[in-house]
Amino acid sequence: MFNYPDLSDLHQRMQRAMAFSERQVAAMIEKYPDQFPMYTRNGRWHLAGETWTNWCEGFPGGMMWIFYKRTQEPAWRQRAEHYSRLIEERQHDRTVHDLGFLFWSTYKRWYDLTGDEAIRQTVITAGRTMGMRFKEKGQYLRSFVADDSLFIDIMMNVGIVYYAALQSGDKELLRRANQHCLTTRRYLVRGDGSTAHEGIFDLHSGEFLRQSTHQGWRSDSSWARGQTWALYGFTTAYNFSHDSRLLETARACADYYLEQTSFEMGAPFGPGVPPNDWFAPQSQAESSAAAIAASGLLDLSATVQERHASEKYRQAALIILHTLCGADYLADETPGWEGILKHGIYHLNKGLGVDESVMWGEYFFVEALDKALSLLTSAEV
Repeated sequence: MFNYPDLSDLHQRMQRAMAFSERQVAAMIEKYPDQFPMYTRNGRWHLAGETWTNWCEGFPGGMMWIFYKRTQEPAWRQRAEHYSRLIEERQHDRTVHDLGFLFWSTYKRWYDLTGDEAIRQTVITAGRTMGMRFKEKGQYLRSFVADDSLFIDIMMNVGIVYYAALQSGDKELLRRANQHCLTTRRYLVRGDGSTAHEGIFDLHSGEFLRQSTHQGWRSDSSWARGQTWALYGFTTAYNFSHDSRLLETARACADYYLEQTSFEMGAPFGPGVPPNDWFAPQSQAESSAAAIAASGLLDLSATVQERHASEKYRQAALIILHTLCGADYLADETPGWEGILKHGIYHLNKGLGVDESVMWGEYFFVEALDKALSLLTSAEV
């Protein structure tokens, strides 16, 4: 069992970090109105760089919805609605596997706060569009790369397919969501709970051929952000499906993260923060993976029934947040830095957004802060 950080100190750190996050997002949209930067270059948002794929446009609006929920300030709602509307047509986008990232963070939060039926229908449409990526031979939702490609990242987007299926009573769509999760579980999650980034299938037979990677060190190593996509995504999938196999997988992925990442004082990147890949010969911190892990672990803590396991995951999440709210990662003491979290990585192998702020790191950090502040305020810890 991990040791909790001092909760009074943590609460203050997180409140400061949330306030700083609000200021940084407000400054970003004032300086770059109606833009969707993905990563910084030397600490400043870089608009002209390679994006590899268009998947981050929901995160600025998602943070704005969190700020509005917490503050009830009309300005944040106006901004959140505006930035959500800017991506509305993406609900029909069949070129990406990331519609959960786009619409769960924006329109689903919007619907939860307002109950507006038109907003709910947008979420359902996005989920239906996402479900069109299903490959019957192979039983998976294909990645944006190619028909034969399955990404671990898609576990973070399958939730919107579940939602659309359950809200509309579409049994076929529900089958696709379930089968995708089981295929990912079988071929991308290894026996020790580690994950592969990508699986390649034979398009004629549906046979699984091999594991691969784009962002990790090797096909048989463990890319940290993919690991956190899995622990978070399988938890979400379980909460929709109630299939115990998916919860077992979420726990296996979480336990692997905890086993491979030092939570001790003096850890290479601070307690709870992993390298980009645990097995790469030269490693560097990946703060966005830590932020995703913190948010996913809080969800997993609330999902598991065993008190010991729930406490373990909750403690780990709070330790990660304690680290990320410190001066090494929070940019509030770094003059001129336009992001929130430093030391994130987009695509190490392509040299994109390395040791910078990255937009999903910002979003999942703010989401984790919101969850943890609510948890501490309710005195459940």
